[in-house]
Amino acid sequence: MDHEYFMEKALNLAQTALEQGEFPVGCVLVHKDKIIATGKREGTAKSVLNEVDHAEIIALRNLAGMKDYNEISRQEIIIYCTMEPCLMCFGAILLAGIGKIVFAYEDVMGGGTNCNTKDLSPLYKDNKISITPGVLRKESLNIFKMYFYNPTNNYWKGSLLAHYTLSQKS
Repeated sequence: MDHEYFMEKALNLAQTALEQGEFPVGCVLVHKDKIIATGKREGTAKSVLNEVDHAEIIALRNLAGMKDYNEISRQEIIIYCTMEPCLMCFGAILLAGIGKIVFAYEDVMGGGTNCNTKDLSPLYKDNKISITPGVLRKESLNIFKMYFYNPTNNYWKGSLLAHYTLSQKS
């Protein structure tokens, strides 16, 4: 499995989101070396924020809409995210039965992958998932820096995540 290849595809989606003024997160779902669903962050470029349409949620929604959805072993799916999934997305990924998360850039403010699933209810803790952080981290960091350096982008402006991101060396 070429994690960098698929993360580049997610980074392309993040770049598209950035160009649209959205918070630059991209996501691809891969099954047997084939991209089967994608998503990019939506709902941050308007005056009324949408905190539901995260890249991972959109990709999972697209996955669920596939005609052969029930024939795919979701445990064999790898989800590639340009930023560590938040707690909402991590929960949705667990519920979907995805087998592996690969992410580029850590979310120091809202990342959910450090959640101790052993302490959760059976619906969540019984799902087996592996996590690989830091794949193409520098490339993702650079996209987030472009976002936070742009004075017209107000989403998470002045936040812990913004300060942390802008303090990182590329």
